[in-house]
Amino acid sequence: MRKLRATIAAAAIGAALAGPAAAKDFYRMSTLAPGSTIYVITAGFAQIVNKHVPDMELQVNATGTAVQFMLDAGRGNLDFFFSAALTGYFMKSGSAMYANVKDAPELYKNLRGIFSFSSGAFQFVAYADSGIKTLMDIKGKRVFLGPPSGGATAFAEALVEGATGYKAGTDFEMARLGFGAAQQAFQDRKIDLWLSSSLVPSAGIQEIALTNKIRIVGLTAADFEKPEVKKAMALPGRSRETIPPHVYGANQLNTEPVETGAAWVGVGVRKGVPDEVVYQATKAFWDHIDELYAQGEALKNVSLANALKHMPTPLHPGALRYYREKGVAIPPELIAQN
Repeated sequence: MRKLRATIAAAAIGAALAGPAAAKDFYRMSTLAPGSTIYVITAGFAQIVNKHVPDMELQVNATGTAVQFMLDAGRGNLDFFFSAALTGYFMKSGSAMYANVKDAPELYKNLRGIFSFSSGAFQFVAYADSGIKTLMDIKGKRVFLGPPSGGATAFAEALVEGATGYKAGTDFEMARLGFGAAQQAFQDRKIDLWLSSSLVPSAGIQEIALTNKIRIVGLTAADFEKPEVKKAMALPGRSRETIPPHVYGANQLNTEPVETGAAWVGVGVRKGVPDEVVYQATKAFWDHIDELYAQGEALKNVSLANALKHMPTPLHPGALRYYREKGVAIPPELIAQN
């Protein structure tokens, strides 16, 4: 992740030094802060596009959540953005975190998709000496389940409450932090249970497990049969994932596979961005996907085979053109009608 940030920074400096001879069209892109798989993939998309499409540059802002990004793009204040299947569902229906945003359903019509990917398993991590072996053990503890107002946070809360009956703020303290700050707080022992929504193995968890004994906490088979957990898993962009024991080495104390949930997210784009721009960005990303894979073996989960799964919006015509050229089957609901 540090290497990726340095590369993006170096590319930005190089573009600045190049001056007028390297005139480009600039587009705004927002994603999550460093500290998650989502950042690596979305910032990696920007890095690849900036490298291989000479006449355009994505300027990345890595703060905020998909909830706000999708509103900003709908209002024309953002071009490319990190999106989420569940967030798109709530925005389209004007419910949940969009219940008080009267024009959310109308703004949703201005959004289009480029590709989707799994954000990875919801890995609930605890130190071996924390006393937390199951989710039932978090009562009275300080817990991080995602950033404030995020779609992933709502899903994680629903899983925890459905499995345990515990409510955030009543039965356990919710740590209101961003992903990066939460990881640091967990390393500083200021959080008892830390949620890392990431592909397996997660580089962040690997780093912690090098010098600490940890346990990955998940849901039981019986938990997945509970009505509230079933309800959460039935929402758009949800899938069930398994985390192998000892995937994080000898310091991971799990002896059995851990079952948990996962969320599908992606990269979206404002409807008004020119078709050719989106086509060139989509083509550059997939034609040079090996550059993303070089960041880690787990990133091979990002693939053309999965690119259109759980997409929260119709495809942008520029992206649609690329997928048709590659012979990818396009679900009818992903073809925009206007």
